Amino acid sequence: MIFSVKTTVGQENMVAELLSSKQRKENENINAIAVVSDLKGYVFIEADNKTEIKKLTYNAPHVKGVIEKEVDLTEITHFFEEKPLTTDIHKGDRVELIAGPFKGEKAKVVRVDDAKDKITLELIEATVPIPVTVDAASVRVLDKDNQQN
Repeated sequence: MIFSVKTTVGQENMVAELLSSKQRKENENINAIAVVSDLKGYVFIEADNKTEIKKLTYNAPHVKGVIEKEVDLTEITHFFEEKPLTTDIHKGDRVELIAGPFKGEKAKVVRVDDAKDKITLELIEATVPIPVTVDAASVRVLDKDNQQN
């Protein structure tokens, strides 16, 4: 059985770590604790029954309550599917590098390699346009190219 626990927004990871350590100490019968980065204010807990979850979350900081209705696995599986980081990045987009030796530089996307999660960029402020290939996780999209199909 999977139940969702309502938490203070932004404290989901801290609550999950706290509940995990409490579960190890008290030997509660909890199977899994999961945090979904796209879903703010909730932590998912799998246990044999709701009583175990209520015991675990009792007086825990930043826990606002346990949702009474059980969560169907089909409702949340899409949160756990891995999707390529390049899905939101397209040729012509303006991006800012957030990691690596060119951190803080702005660039234009020249090519996107979905299979490898890599993108090739041209630095905007460089005197000579040199293509630089980086991981998709190393950039933040600033402006979308409006010329896309």
